[in-house]
Amino acid sequence: MPTSKLQPRRATVLAIALAAALGVAAPLAWAASPPASAEAGIDIAYEQFTLPNGLRVVVHTDRKAPIVAVNLWYHVGSKDEPSGRSGFAHLFEHLMFQASENHDGEYFAPFKQIGVTDQNGTTNTDRTNYFQNVPTTALDTALWMESDRMGHLLGAVDQAALDEQRGVVQNEKRQGENQPYGQAWTRLMKALYPEGHPYSHTVIGSMNDLDAAALEDVHAWFRAWYGPNNAVLVLAGDIDLATAKDKVTKYFGHIPAGPDMAQPQVDVARRAESTREVMEDKVPQPRIYRVWNVAEVGNPDLDRLQLLAQVLGGSRSSRLDARLLHRDQLVDSISAGSYGKQLGSNFMVIANVKQGVDPAKVEAAIDEEIARLLAEGPTAEELERARTMFRAGFTRGIERIGGFGGKADALAECAVYAGDPGCFRESLRIIDTTTAAELQAAGRQWLGKGEHTLVVMPGERTALAEDPAGVPQPWTLPDVDARYATLPVAVDRTQGVPMPTAFPELKFPAVERATLSNGSTVVLARRSGVPVVQLNYQFPAAGYSADAEGRMGTASFAMGMLDEGAAGAGPLAFAERAETLGAQLGAGAALDAGTAWLSALSAKLDASVALFADMLRRPDFDAAELERVRATWIANIAQEKARPQTAALRVLPPLLYGEGHPYAMPFTGSGTEASIAALTRDDLLAFHRASVRPEGATLVVVGDTTLAEIVPLLEKHLGDWRGSGEAPAVAAAIPEVARPDKARVFLIDQPGAVQANIYAGLLVPPTTDSGSVRLDIANGVVGGDFTARLNMNLREDKHWSYGARSGASGALGQRPWLASAPVQIDRTADAMAEIQREIAGFASGKAPPTAAEVERIRAINTLSLPGAYETASSVASTIAGNVMYGRPDDYVARRKAEIEAMTPAQVAEAARTIDADALTWVVVGDLSQIEAPVRALELGEVTVLDADGKPVAR
Repeated sequence: MPTSKLQPRRATVLAIALAAALGVAAPLAWAASPPASAEAGIDIAYEQFTLPNGLRVVVHTDRKAPIVAVNLWYHVGSKDEPSGRSGFAHLFEHLMFQASENHDGEYFAPFKQIGVTDQNGTTNTDRTNYFQNVPTTALDTALWMESDRMGHLLGAVDQAALDEQRGVVQNEKRQGENQPYGQAWTRLMKALYPEGHPYSHTVIGSMNDLDAAALEDVHAWFRAWYGPNNAVLVLAGDIDLATAKDKVTKYFGHIPAGPDMAQPQVDVARRAESTREVMEDKVPQPRIYRVWNVAEVGNPDLDRLQLLAQVLGGSRSSRLDARLLHRDQLVDSISAGSYGKQLGSNFMVIANVKQGVDPAKVEAAIDEEIARLLAEGPTAEELERARTMFRAGFTRGIERIGGFGGKADALAECAVYAGDPGCFRESLRIIDTTTAAELQAAGRQWLGKGEHTLVVMPGERTALAEDPAGVPQPWTLPDVDARYATLPVAVDRTQGVPMPTAFPELKFPAVERATLSNGSTVVLARRSGVPVVQLNYQFPAAGYSADAEGRMGTASFAMGMLDEGAAGAGPLAFAERAETLGAQLGAGAALDAGTAWLSALSAKLDASVALFADMLRRPDFDAAELERVRATWIANIAQEKARPQTAALRVLPPLLYGEGHPYAMPFTGSGTEASIAALTRDDLLAFHRASVRPEGATLVVVGDTTLAEIVPLLEKHLGDWRGSGEAPAVAAAIPEVARPDKARVFLIDQPGAVQANIYAGLLVPPTTDSGSVRLDIANGVVGGDFTARLNMNLREDKHWSYGARSGASGALGQRPWLASAPVQIDRTADAMAEIQREIAGFASGKAPPTAAEVERIRAINTLSLPGAYETASSVASTIAGNVMYGRPDDYVARRKAEIEAMTPAQVAEAARTIDADALTWVVVGDLSQIEAPVRALELGEVTVLDADGKPVAR
C-alpha cells in the first residue's frame, strides 16, 4: 500500500548511496553501461534510452526468474510543495492508485489477476516512486497501467476520489503519531531547518493543509510534475533492450511532455549553533536523538560519513555499542547512520537510555566517543570491517531485481539524482579507496558544532499543535519545452487493459539431501547469480511453545544469547569476527521451533561456517552478558506494552488459548518481566543442552554452492557435534481448545491516543489440517489482501483506517486467526460494527464469496508464484515450512493445483470455520473516548485489562 516512510541510507544498503553530481541531465542518447570496476566485484549492468517526450528508460537484464520489475520514479517530493500545500506530494501518490481515464476502479485490481509481487508506491522529500514485479507475459499490462495514469489521469480524479484519499492519508498520519516517539520526527524537522526551507515540514504534512487541498490543486500538481520528462522508468529482469524500446514507445511515446520544473538548489542548512530540546511522551524510557545537517547526495563526503557511521554506531562492534551498550551499560540500544537527501542529508545518533540512567550521562558519552573518533580517526581494522560490511550489504541487496532497495531501485535513484544510472559504481569506488585520514576529515568537516539534540522523556503526551493552513501560493508553470516531441498514439485504450493469455510456469528449485554424521538432515536448493550462501538450522523442540510454565521467554532469550559470545570470544570479539567476514548470523525462536541462521559470502564460506559452528556448539552464556541482555530484554517488553499493536498481541494468546496452554504467551515470544528476571545461566545451559542439538534437526541451505562443496565443510565444523548425554527435549503437546460460547470484548487504555487498534480473533484448525488451504483462500476474500472486503470497507469506502487485514499464522496446534484495523478514535465502535458485519455475513453464508472474489484470490496465490521465489530467503522459508509441517518437496506445486481446482462453494464452506459469534475482541485506545460507544454495541461482555492482561476494576 502507499506509504510515506523515509528510508534511511544505512551502511548495509549501499545500492542507494549516490556519489555523482546532482542535477537533471538532458535527454540521453542510447548507451550501454561501462564495465564494472575490479574492486566492486559485482555489478548491475544496464542499457538506457530516452523517448522523444523526455522519458528516460533504463534496462537491466536478469533471466533468473520469468518476471520483470517495473519501477517508475518521478522527480518530485515534499520539498517541492508550495506554502499551504504540505503533504501534497504524498496525497497525490495515493490518488495515483485510484482510477484513471481508461481504467475504472482501483489501480491494484488488474494486477491481482496477473500475479503481481512487490507492488507499492512511496513518497519522500525528493521523489515519488511506483513499482511492481510482474510475470514476463504480463509486462504489457503493467506498462499500460503505468502509462494510463501518467498520461490519462485527471479526467478520473474528482472530488470524491480526493476526499477518499485525504481521509486515508490523515489516518496514516494518526497511525504514525499514535506510536511511542511518533511525534519526534516532526519536532526534529522544525528544529533542523529554518521556516521556508523545503525540508522544514514532514512528508505527510499537516492536517490543516490536507484539509485545505482543493481539486484544482490536484490538477495543477499533476500537470506540473507528472510529465514523462520528469520521470525515469527502470525495467529489470526477464527483458532486453529491444523489447523495452518497443513496448515503452508503444505505451508511453504519445504522452506529451510536461513543463521542465526547476529543482531547488542544494541547501544543506548548516547550523551555526548547537541546540537542544526536551519533550514528554507516553514512552517507557528516554530516547535521545542527536542530528547534524550534512552533505547532500552526490557529495563524496556522504559516502565517507556512511563509513564513519558504520565505525561509530552502525554495527554490533561499533564504538558506541562497545562503550555505551557493553562497557558502561548506559543504553539498551544505540545506532548511528546517515539519511541521504537531495538538498542536504542528516547524520543521526539514536539511543534508548537504560532505565534509571540520566540521559545527560549518555549524551556526554556520545560526545566523548565522537570527539575521540574525530581526533584519532578509525583504525585500519575498523575501516576494513566497515568496507566489508558495505560490500556484503551491496551484494545481498542486488539479489532482488525490484521492490525496496533492489537493483531497479538503485538504478532509478542514480538516474534521478545523478543523471547516471551507474553512479553507485563511484560510490563503491569511494568506499573501497577512502583512507582513514579522509574519513576523519569528513567527520571533522560535518560533525562539529551545529547539531540538534531532542530528548524524549517519559511523561504525558501533548498532541503537537497543527500548523494553520498556509496561504496557497499561485502556480506559475513554465512552458513545455519545444524540444520534446510526441509520437502517434499506438494503443487503442478504449479496448481496456491488455491482459495476458498465458503465464510462466512455476519452477521451484529442486532440492537435494544429505545426512551429516551428527544426525542432522541437509536440504540444499542451489541458487547461482549472487555469491551468497544462506543456512537455516531448524531445531524442532526449541520453539517458545516448549517454555516451561513460569519460564515464558526462555526459548527466545536463550536463542537470542547464542551470538552474544561463543567459544571464549565475547560479544564484541564475536561481532568483529562476523563483520570481518561480511557474515550475518544469529538465532531466534518462533512458536513451534527455533532457528539459527547464517548468511555467508561464498568466498568466505569456510570461515563463516566455522564461526556459525562456534555459535551453535559453544555459546558462552557469560553471566555478565546475561545480566546486560536481561536488562535490555525487559526494557523491550516495556516497549511492546507501549506500542498499541504489540500491547494487544501480548494479551490475546492467553485469552484465546486459556492460561497454562503452551501457546498462551505473548505472540512476540518475549515472555514477561517476571519470567525473564527469574532466568538463570543454568536455565540457558539446560535449554541449550536439551533443545539446540543436531539429532533430528534440519539444516536448510540455499545459494551459490553444491552438496559436494557444502557437505564437507559442514562435516568439518559440525560433523562431530553431538547432543549431551541428557535426553533431548521433545516438542510440546498442543491440546485442543474449545471456542468460547459467545463473543467477548477486552479493552486496554491508551490515554491520549488518536487512534484505536482493533483486534478480533478466534482459533482455527492447525496448518497441517486438510482444509487449511481452503481456509487461507477464504481469508483472502474477507481480509487477506488489499482488495479484500475489510480493507475496501474501512479504508477505501469509509476512510476510517489506513488499512484493515486478517490472517492466520502457521502453527502445529490450532492457529490464531486475527482481523485487525487501526482506526480513528471517533470511529472505533462504528468500525467494530462494520468488522462484525463483514465477518458474520461472510461466514454465515449471507454474503458468500463471489466467483469473481475467488478468482481474484486464486490468481493472487498462484500466478504470483514464479516471482515469489526470487530470493534465497523466500526459498529457504518455504523449505523450512515444508520440514516443519511434514510436507512433500513438491508441496508448492500441489498447493497451486489445489487452489486452481477450488470452487466458490468450497471456499464458502471453509468460511464457516470463522464464527463471528465466538470472536475475542481486544481494543487498545483512549477509554475516555471509546469505552461507552463500545459497550453500547453489545457485542459481548466487556472487560478492561491492564497492560499485563489483568482485569481492572471499574
